[in-house]
Amino acid sequence: EDPSSSSSTQNSVAPELPGFYYDPEKNRYFRLLPGHNNHNPLTKDSIQHKAMECKRLRLLEEEEKQKKTTRAGLNSSVLLQKRQLGLLSSTSYCRLVHELKVNCMQRRKIEIHSPDSSVAGTNNFKIIVADVACERIFTVNDVEHGGCKYGIINLSGLGKESLTVEMYDNLYFTNRKVNSVCWASLTHPDSHFSLTHFSKLCLMGIAETPGCASLLPASLFSSTNPGDRPGMLCSFKISTAWSCAWCLNPQADNCFSTGLTRRVLVTNVVTGHRQTFGTSSDVLAQQFATQTPVLYNGCRSGEVFSIDVRQRNRKGQSWKATRLFHGSAVTSIHLMEAEHYLMAADMAGKIKLWDLRTAKCVKQYKGHQNEYALLPLHVNEEEGLLIAVGQDCYTRIWSLQDAHLLRTIPSPHPSSKDAIPSVVFSSRLGGSRGVPGLLMAVKQDLYHFSYN
Repeated sequence: EDPSSSSSTQNSVAPELPGFYYDPEKNRYFRLLPGHNNHNPLTKDSIQHKAMECKRLRLLEEEEKQKKTTRAGLNSSVLLQKRQLGLLSSTSYCRLVHELKVNCMQRRKIEIHSPDSSVAGTNNFKIIVADVACERIFTVNDVEHGGCKYGIINLSGLGKESLTVEMYDNLYFTNRKVNSVCWASLTHPDSHFSLTHFSKLCLMGIAETPGCASLLPASLFSSTNPGDRPGMLCSFKISTAWSCAWCLNPQADNCFSTGLTRRVLVTNVVTGHRQTFGTSSDVLAQQFATQTPVLYNGCRSGEVFSIDVRQRNRKGQSWKATRLFHGSAVTSIHLMEAEHYLMAADMAGKIKLWDLRTAKCVKQYKGHQNEYALLPLHVNEEEGLLIAVGQDCYTRIWSLQDAHLLRTIPSPHPSSKDAIPSVVFSSRLGGSRGVPGLLMAVKQDLYHFSYN
């Protein structure tokens, strides 16, 4: 049962009366009191919050008892038997095994250590983003007195029995809200595809105040002598920054894009050259293709379009190539490996898989909850999984192939706007010899959902 279905269940039991709330347990109506009065115990918000909290606690109890099924009749013995009889291909067998493993993941809390005792466990996690090799995750943490600070967590300790990680802080701090973060490769001209040397690209900005984009070297976050650490590579002020993306195609060397209010800004961090593309709406999500220097953008208007950054900007909308349309603001996009398909999520809670060759939606993944938040998508094609955290703080996992909802994971903390989990999934957390599973950061805690 989807945790968001409580309101529809209530309506099916008794008709909704304006100004009244029906209690199914007591089988009677109660008058709703004005929501602006904090002393009134019975408001629609408080009732919904209580119902969601009861459902979350029930699901957590079921999680501990391992009362979960992914598909009827699917278990490891049946899969192995079908594989031996030649009824399943290697690809199908591996995909279904991952479905079983994901469904049996168990939550364990990770102990966070730091050379600086003031770093670990003092601030709430806001964003975590893994590098390509999943050896480290970059963290953005809310600071109690306002603003954000950054850190890097080394995942090499995940393979040990102690289940600990090392977190390194840095001296940089921003009083702006961080809207988007991505990893960037910036070493020398022949290593744009290198996965061993990374710098960090952070984008900050909110609608009410000017924002800025910053490129930080990952070596800032280390236990070496602070005097030996390099400084920020670049930082410049921009207005109303919403999203960012780094280009790994050699035809657009060292370029990154920032999605702004009604425009896209593509910048070369080495030469400083900038190219601006005007749009009709705010750009909330971005991703570069790797096979071609093409940038995909998702807008507040619901439009998704691509830009070939090799061409010069022309007046009008003629520079837009592929164009797709959602019915609500697009909050996240993900270009699939073959670059023929694109996944997009919007503020209506819809997740769609688009065929870029025909500009048609070919699949829809149902169950995601969103109304106003910028929530990312996590696609793992190797395991055939799609993962998204909803505004209701539930983490949902779908099968990429048939859009089947495999698992709904409740948050370890009560649901609230400032407690939406941030997650990372990989089959090799900690590097090539790492462990598979899901990392979840919520409040001040970090959890590992490990394959059982």
